[in-house]
Amino acid sequence: DRDTDKKRIEELLEENMVLEIAQKQSMNESAHLGWELEQLSKSTDLADSEKSFVFELNECASSRILKLEKDNQSLQNTIQELRDASLTSRESSLKFVELEKENQQLSKKIEKLQNQIEKEKQSNQDLETLIEELIKDKEQLQVVMGTLKADKDRQVQTSQMSYKST
Repeated sequence: DRDTDKKRIEELLEENMVLEIAQKQSMNESAHLGWELEQLSKSTDLADSEKSFVFELNECASSRILKLEKDNQSLQNTIQELRDASLTSRESSLKFVELEKENQQLSKKIEKLQNQIEKEKQSNQDLETLIEELIKDKEQLQVVMGTLKADKDRQVQTSQMSYKST
């Protein structure tokens, strides 16, 4: 029974490490997305509402990641307690079942976070497209304004010449 328990602990540790790696990857992706969003907001004249939307997305992702980190740390502490304590076989089995359930829940949370990150990536791409369109529109409007100003200046000069000749 102890050998089985030890093997199960090792399996759970491996599973936990895999979850930690996935969590760190999610955190890195989220941080990178946050950086990209920050760069986008710096490089354009977006409305404050768009900036706050990006900020809220980053805060939401960060909050979820922190919660997952806490859950993961709790699982690690429980595993360590199981190693340190000399529990009976039955108590160990019950604890392992409980840990397995917690690991499954953590896996689901990580999957949800990854889905959220994918949605945020798509949203960021949509925002980038919108920004590019806005920049093109702005440039076109600047060209039109330049043309209109030049036409107005010519009309003023023509009017002044006409006025001086009379």
